[in-house]
Order: sequence, then C-alpha cells, then structure tokens
Amino acid sequence: MALRVGMLTSGGDCQGLNPAMRGVAKALYEHAEDTQIIGFLNGYEGLMTGHSLKMRESDFSGILTRGGTILGTSRQPFKSMNDPLEEGRLDGPTKLEAMIDTYKTMSLDALVILGGNGTHKTANLLHENGLNVVTLPKTIDNDIWGTKRTFGYQSAIDIATQVIDGIHTTATSHGRVFIIEIMGHKVGWMTLEAGIAGGADVILIPEIPYDPLALLKALNRRDKKNKRFSIIAIAEGAKTKAEAAMSKAEYEEHRKNSRHPSVAYELAETLDAMMVQEVRCTVPGHFQRGGEPCPYDRVLTTRLGVAAANAIINREFGVMMAYINDEIAHVPLAEVAGRLKYVPLDHDLIQVARQTGISFGDEV
Repeated sequence: MALRVGMLTSGGDCQGLNPAMRGVAKALYEHAEDTQIIGFLNGYEGLMTGHSLKMRESDFSGILTRGGTILGTSRQPFKSMNDPLEEGRLDGPTKLEAMIDTYKTMSLDALVILGGNGTHKTANLLHENGLNVVTLPKTIDNDIWGTKRTFGYQSAIDIATQVIDGIHTTATSHGRVFIIEIMGHKVGWMTLEAGIAGGADVILIPEIPYDPLALLKALNRRDKKNKRFSIIAIAEGAKTKAEAAMSKAEYEEHRKNSRHPSVAYELAETLDAMMVQEVRCTVPGHFQRGGEPCPYDRVLTTRLGVAAANAIINREFGVMMAYINDEIAHVPLAEVAGRLKYVPLDHDLIQVARQTGISFGDEV
C-alpha cells in the first residue's frame, strides 16, 4: 500500500540529518515503490506555509556522507505556536492551525520530524492534535530525554576532541593556559566526553558550578608539578557558583551586561588577573556541528531511520526513535517533550575524570 509521508528537519543543523532522512526514505521505498515523500523546507516554517518539495527516490542518493540538511532548517519557538501565522492578523490561523491544515490538505499518512528538544515539544503538540507523528532525536548536545545517544553527538565530539588535541602542541610550546569553549548551553555531555578524550586538565560543565579560586588551586597544583601548560574545556553554559545562585532573570541580565562575548573570555579575564601564566581562548563554535557525519553517526542514523519507517508502516505514532541498550526503541513523545537529560553528578564519567586528576573547579 502506497504511503504519503511528510518530512522536515527543525532547529539547529548538525551532522547526520541527511543520512537519517535517507534511512527513512530507503526503507519506505523498499516497502512500496510508489511511496510519496513530501519534504517541507526550512523546518516547521515549511509545514506552516506549505512550502515543500515532492521528493524523488534519487534525492536520497549520495547524501549518506553529506552534512547539514537538504531540506533546510529553522528555529520555531514552541511558545509562539498559538501566535497568528501572519503577524498582526488576528482573523487568520495560528501557526499551529496552519501546520495542521497543511498536513490535512496534503492528505499525509504520517509526518517524520527530525530535531532536538524544542522540536520535540512541538512534535508532541502536533500529535496531541491528531497528526500521525514519528520523530528522530537530533542534537550535538545529547540532551534529549529517553535516548542514550542522539545523532550528531559523536561527530561533534570528534571535532571538539580534534580541537583540544591541536591546542596541546601550542599550549605546550608556549607554556600557556588554554580555555576551549565547547557547545552546550544547559548540559555538559559533549564537554565531558571531549574533555576526557582530549586530555583536558579541567572540565567545566553546567551541572557542576565552579569556584574560580578552586580552579586556580587546581592550576597551581599542576604548576608545582612542573606541568608546563594546562587545558580547560568549558561548556558554553558553564556557571560559577555565584552565577548558579542567581535567578534566571538575574543571570540573563548578568550575561547581557557582560562585556565578554562568551563564558570562555570571561573566565580568561578572571584567571589572567590571578596568574602569571598567559591565558588564551579558543572557541570553535559552529565548526563543531558542521562537516560530514562520522561513521558512528552514519550507522546510528540509518538504524533510527529504518525504525521510523517501520513505525509508520505499522502505524505506531506519537513516538520518538531512541537508542537504548544498543537497541532502537520507541519512546512516547509525551515522555520526551519538555525534558532535558542532564549529566548525573554520580555518572561514571565524572568519577573516572576525577580519579585521573581532572578538576571540575568545585574542589575546596
């Protein structure tokens, strides 16, 4: 039986989006050659406006190793779902109503959505409003609840680790303290794994607020052991203990008024005032989410994509494809939406890091 399936990628791009769509499409075409796949352009924006393409089977060839997304993407805040589609026009449909109308007008049997946390909140809302939705977990932060790993995560870790590896030589040559800022606003999975893999001496993550004085003590201990340099891996969302004690509004105002572009530069100024050693920053930024997916992510996305196709064929909707215990499982969207997967303070990786001498800047 032929299926008519919509597909979109939403939120920030990352490695693995194209091979994930390829996995879904290939499995659906194998099921029924006359399957029709409609690709919505630029994320939920395309679903709202009907801006789409009738995909051909050939469109999914040659994209296994291609980064980014062939459909384009955009961010659509969940909190604006009930805003008018056209700003200022109160008699028209809301954004949510427009998406539902597009789905029904195009007579879709299912909608495949690839995205992160915000994307999943909207996907769950669409399912609650009667749409047949299946999702795949995409984010380099690995912070989606219900899955051990998200696709894009391993590729980004590989890049962040390469950055740390590369900094080692110049840090050693000049005897400097290098601060490397890794992506991760709210969780520290990526900084933790890349920091351990790259041999960082200090790892600062959002889950463990740090004390600049404790951090200084850790760096001084290295200096007393005649260590010529130090590498600090800091998540972009890392906070000092004083900052962690602030309310959300207070912290946002604090960051807004900071003269520093990011936490790495703010930390650099703090350390520079307390140390003789030179302090330098490296912020690889969006480079971490660019380029081709690593082999691990190509395999993971193919597995997730095929599982999503099978869910559609078996009419199992309102679920996210998740990686659990080396198996692909279904997790209800209602359990995923609005929940973040933080690094547990008793996680094995944190214990391993501490036992190998890595500081988290929280030691007294």
